[in-house]
Amino acid sequence: MADSAVPSHPQAAAAAAASSSASSSSTIDLEKHGPSELARPDETSSEDIPAPKPSGPNPADFPDGGLRAWTVVLGSWCCMFASMGWINCIGVFQDYYEQNQLKSYSPSTVAWISSTETFMMFLGAPVFGKLFDNYGPRHMLLAGTICHVLGLMMTSLASQYYQFFLAQAILSALGASALFYGCLNPIGTWFFKKRAFAFGIIAAGSSLAGVILPIMIARLIPRVGFGWSMRAVAFLFLGLLVISNLTIRSRLPPKPTPVALSQFLLPFKELPFLCVALGSFFFFWGVFLPTNFIILEAQHYGMSHGLSEYLLSVLNAGSVFGRILPGWLGDRFGRFNVMIVTTYLTSILVLALWIPGKSNAPNLVFAAFFGFTSGTFVSMVPAIVAQVTKDIRSIGVRNGSNFFIISLAALTGNPIAGVLVTRDGGGYLYLQIFCGITMLVGSTFFLLARVVQVGWVWKRI
Repeated sequence: MADSAVPSHPQAAAAAAASSSASSSSTIDLEKHGPSELARPDETSSEDIPAPKPSGPNPADFPDGGLRAWTVVLGSWCCMFASMGWINCIGVFQDYYEQNQLKSYSPSTVAWISSTETFMMFLGAPVFGKLFDNYGPRHMLLAGTICHVLGLMMTSLASQYYQFFLAQAILSALGASALFYGCLNPIGTWFFKKRAFAFGIIAAGSSLAGVILPIMIARLIPRVGFGWSMRAVAFLFLGLLVISNLTIRSRLPPKPTPVALSQFLLPFKELPFLCVALGSFFFFWGVFLPTNFIILEAQHYGMSHGLSEYLLSVLNAGSVFGRILPGWLGDRFGRFNVMIVTTYLTSILVLALWIPGKSNAPNLVFAAFFGFTSGTFVSMVPAIVAQVTKDIRSIGVRNGSNFFIISLAALTGNPIAGVLVTRDGGGYLYLQIFCGITMLVGSTFFLLARVVQVGWVWKRI
């Protein structure tokens, strides 16, 4: 019976000895090196535990280039020109309406048109973000094109305050909102390593619109009147948006899920996202005030009407470079790092240059530098939100939550500024202080978002 425990075949005996030796060797090696150093990808066992999948997005899943991806960028560029680009030049209408159709209204009352227009543009974020996640961008882009172009056509026929408000601040702005999110969200599905650069390119479309449209409108109105000037803009947008509708697609198929309020509130439970949202709110509270009031402020201190008309174009020309170059730098040195530096510089420019600079040269210099530094905010915010998003399929909802917070700042910023101008007896000092301080607070929240993630050490983030 004792002999039955010993293998009778020589090969079996050798195998048993080898197995015993391997078992002993494994025990020694485990004690010496630990299990992680002995694991091999080609070794399998019924007791093996599958390695956990990475929690964040896999960079290898993103094309980060190619004809299809860059075609989406082209369509998104055209879309940004017609949507956010229109918002970039609405400061022209604050000046024009005060001197023409709405000259019987106070600056604060007139400012409600531009502020509501910006508010409606960002207010649609949760709705259009969810629609994008569920159904993709196609229907949003088509509906947005119809509403935006129709709203501008109706504005061309308006003569009363309520007509301007309904056509320009509501209908056109809702269409622009659908277009903005319909072109913004797909980019995050095509790019990962070059994401900030891609966002910068499409955001440059809105800056270029801010260069061209104020000059175009200022030159057309004396020649063909306000009505045909607005129609010319509407036809220009229609041509660009045809390209957008034909080219913009999401890389990921839509994944319909039930609508629940908790989906929009859940991101705010994450401290990095909460800091980004607060930073976006405070910075946006101030960042559009120079765009809307720089013409009036320059005229108040003696700049000629003809020269002041070019201030918005100078500001937006600087913004073209400010949206592309920092995006390229952000992909290499960290998007949070670049965002923090440029937002603090923007705040300092307002407090150190715009306030004391009351002559023509300082105003022109301020417009150029402010355009460059502030342009980074608009182009980098979607990239920052994507960076603190683990599941890229939820990017529409998370961008929607953040831009909804921005919409509250957009709604209240211009009317507050109008009240501050009135309180200052027609001066702009109170407005400028409010603008600079709110942007400083916003910049600090972006800094806190970075500290929460990696601390105070230097790191590319």
